[in-house]
Amino acid sequence: MNSIALRGRYQGLLQIVNFNGRMYAAALAACAVLCAALPFLGSAERAALAFGLAPAVFWMASSLAVSHYVYDRSPLYELDWLARGLARPVGSWINIHSGWDESSERLKVIFPQAAGQVIDLFDPRIMTESSIRRARRINRSGPSDCARYDALPFGDSSFDTAFAIFAAHELRRHDQRAILFREIARVLSANGELVVVEHLRDWRNFLAFGPGFLHFFSPADWHRAALEAGLIVRTEFSFTPFVRVFIFERKP
Repeated sequence: MNSIALRGRYQGLLQIVNFNGRMYAAALAACAVLCAALPFLGSAERAALAFGLAPAVFWMASSLAVSHYVYDRSPLYELDWLARGLARPVGSWINIHSGWDESSERLKVIFPQAAGQVIDLFDPRIMTESSIRRARRINRSGPSDCARYDALPFGDSSFDTAFAIFAAHELRRHDQRAILFREIARVLSANGELVVVEHLRDWRNFLAFGPGFLHFFSPADWHRAALEAGLIVRTEFSFTPFVRVFIFERKP
């Protein structure tokens, strides 16, 4: 089954527009007003305005195009690619999200014999962006248990594998991400694995999302958080030019 059959041809794109509708509407309105003003400006003012409008229009279009490519056209959410990264059988897993979960149902299909838990780390005190609040309001995913990022409600060594798919970056401070990873390491068994999937703060995502790429973090940021939590990088690879998969392992 391909990703289009799983998610719908434009589902990911429509979700991005839905979550960030006010931002896109405001940008379109501003562009329309500025374009309407062009005939009334001198040549120098028109050139300056066009110079400012061009990157805004480009990034608005490119962000939607890349989102459609990543979330709708690539096999990202099939998750079959996990087989090339995980080193051990999955007998139990925990999937961590931050208010929007598009992977748990697929994980249940891929690991039908494994016991799974789904945890929602959304905290309105520290996750204040309007897009994540909007996503949470319209979330139609399965049930999740709410938990604090610094106190996962499980005992030590409870799971073989943990997943954090486009979730951990919602913790904006490094110390918060390191604490989350420390909690994940605690609930993982010896040599248990943590799969982190994220966009990166790199030139490719800058071209795609413009200043929005600052919402992401660099590979060094993820490596440092993992190291402070007692996790080691077992492997990592790119999934499309815009997404990176990190597989960390708990030290024995």
